[in-house]
Amino acid sequence: MLVNRREFLQRTGILYGGIAMTAPEILGAQDIPPPRWRTFEVTTHIEVLKPAGVTRVWAPVALVQRTPFQKSVRNTLRCEAGKASIVKSAGGLDLLTAEFSPGEKAALTLTSQVATRDWVVDLSAPGKPRKVNRSELNACLQPTQMLPADGIVKQRAAEITKRANTDVDKARAIYDWIVENTYRNPKTRGCGTGDIRFMLESGDLGGKCADLNALYVGLARAAGLPARDVYGIRIAPSEMGFKSLGVSSGDVTKAQHCRAEVFLADYGWVPVDPADVRKVILEEPPGHRSLEDDLVKQTRRRLFGSWEMNWMAYNYAQDVTLPGASGPPLHFFMYPQAETAQGRLDSLDPDHFRYQITSHEHSL
Repeated sequence: MLVNRREFLQRTGILYGGIAMTAPEILGAQDIPPPRWRTFEVTTHIEVLKPAGVTRVWAPVALVQRTPFQKSVRNTLRCEAGKASIVKSAGGLDLLTAEFSPGEKAALTLTSQVATRDWVVDLSAPGKPRKVNRSELNACLQPTQMLPADGIVKQRAAEITKRANTDVDKARAIYDWIVENTYRNPKTRGCGTGDIRFMLESGDLGGKCADLNALYVGLARAAGLPARDVYGIRIAPSEMGFKSLGVSSGDVTKAQHCRAEVFLADYGWVPVDPADVRKVILEEPPGHRSLEDDLVKQTRRRLFGSWEMNWMAYNYAQDVTLPGASGPPLHFFMYPQAETAQGRLDSLDPDHFRYQITSHEHSL
């Protein structure tokens, strides 16, 4: 069940009686309108500076599957040399793939136009979720290379959910455990690797979104709840006033962000983002906030069942084999990739790769 954003903020404690609490900067405005569709144009320009032999490029495109929070309007591809197209790979993954012969300029531009709106699921009122293909849910219970469901993952999931009686209770218990026991590590490259077995076995529960939200997904699956990571990119400032949960300019090249969804029987797919709670704790000015900080408590309530959609989803894919690639499969696909005769380029080094991603919102 979708509710408007003001109603949700009232229910979760960010507003009481229509009056802002002690952290009014979270609102951005006194009167928050109902969720509305916003249209963005996101442009990814890729150029391999040192092509060698046959050069191949891949990039994620905006999620084609229609969801409550995003609609793909169109994808436009411009490539003066080589061969480039948008293809559907295994598991329903849509991606850009391009191949350049020796001597050709390895450059292309992908422009995606998407519409997004804030997504809120009212967990106080069970609804009638849309029918979901059983195979889709079964796939979201299966282990992957980085998301095992046995051993220490299953053991920890059982410990966390031992007092939970319903799927909502289980989902919330895992969410609370992630928020209370992990931390955001600013030294982690990119968004992390998502190696949850290592995290649990080593006791090092630090990382970034692809680590912390992957831990949520893995524990949820081990507890019998269908769950999935959603890989994407932040494309606009936060309208709710968060400095740490939005972008400060139209250059979003390094703004990739992974989120999570969990399937609950009476509600359908439910958005969660414990990693962003830890991001607020570490980065929201003045920084290094405590779990007892009012803004942190408000954010923690809000991000169990809600996403602010200043973000664009790419895909749900894991263990991705890129078409025609000679390098190993990817644990997830959130950054442009390229290979030359010298091997795969470092996707986390956009200045030398080189790629740039920009975003702007279309005014109505």
